[in-house]
Amino acid sequence: MILNSLSLLNYKNFDSQNFTFDHKINCFVGANGIGKTNVLDAIYHLSFGKSYFNPIASQNIKHGEDFFVVEGVFEKDNREEKILVSLKKSQKKMIKRNSKAYERFSDHIGFIPLVIISPADRDLIIEGSETRRKFIDSVISQSDKNYLNQLINYNKILQQRNALLKYFALNNTFNAQTLDVYNEQLHTYGSEIFTIRKAFLETFIPIFKTRYNAISNHQEPVHLSYKSDLFENDLNSLLKININKDKALQYTSVGIHKDDLSFEIDDFPIKRFGSQGQQKSFLIALKLAQFDFIKQKSGVSPILLLDDIFDKLDENRVAQIIGLVNNENFGQLFISDTHADRTEAIIKQVHQSYKIFKLK
Repeated sequence: MILNSLSLLNYKNFDSQNFTFDHKINCFVGANGIGKTNVLDAIYHLSFGKSYFNPIASQNIKHGEDFFVVEGVFEKDNREEKILVSLKKSQKKMIKRNSKAYERFSDHIGFIPLVIISPADRDLIIEGSETRRKFIDSVISQSDKNYLNQLINYNKILQQRNALLKYFALNNTFNAQTLDVYNEQLHTYGSEIFTIRKAFLETFIPIFKTRYNAISNHQEPVHLSYKSDLFENDLNSLLKININKDKALQYTSVGIHKDDLSFEIDDFPIKRFGSQGQQKSFLIALKLAQFDFIKQKSGVSPILLLDDIFDKLDENRVAQIIGLVNNENFGQLFISDTHADRTEAIIKQVHQSYKIFKLK
């Protein structure tokens, strides 16, 4: 999977910009606020149809303009693939592959396998469980269309059940039979999602631990574990047991939408007991494991975006990461950094072709 060129029009701080890339390593260097991360986010947009950093789509339009267009020309399986993402204010976003618009954005997910490593990943540690669930879903969805469809269906039924609980409360009424219809559907979709997540983590956790050990040089033990209500009981039973609680709260309090991941170092939560360097190593290991998993499933090396990853890591850990990418297992890399000299010194160690883009 290679991104040959990228065109930006009214995207974030860019009015009009074109890039032609090296097939191995591409570096964007310049001062903070110059747009390095925005270029990486544009590439992410082409893979996922949305920004990694700003969920409000219209805010990715350049100030004072009415629309943005991001277009990339890829090489996949010896074929040229053109992907275009565009948005006009007050209109729906559009994603096109070779000039043909997708009817469902979910059909595009996984077509351009991609992994991003960014300082924003720290949200996985410091934020709530929703952020960690989105990480699981993002990894699985890139290689499993069925999973993504089950997830979309589950969330649709969950919204409907929550709306029904609110209706019951507002109208001082209750209908168990109507609720049972939603319970059955949540149980069906939720059980399959739980099974897939459990199987995924059984494969993923050993890969993650291997990656962390390589980055940290086996300095400390880490652990990753899956937390779910469904380990206790099947979802239909849980929904019935918790019905009084749900009626009081006016939303569904149990289910796979409450799943979480536990991050630990030396048997303690990494959020409270891990240093900045340890936390960053943990997150990089997570993302490199994501890379390995997607490649294993799809047979394609994902595009790898490294956004400002060299800050807050000691030289030894940086050297370990560079060692990891210095082989043919990795495909095309995109790196952003504030220090041009540092970046060039690091990538020269990799002995691969590269391009440096100095943004001003």
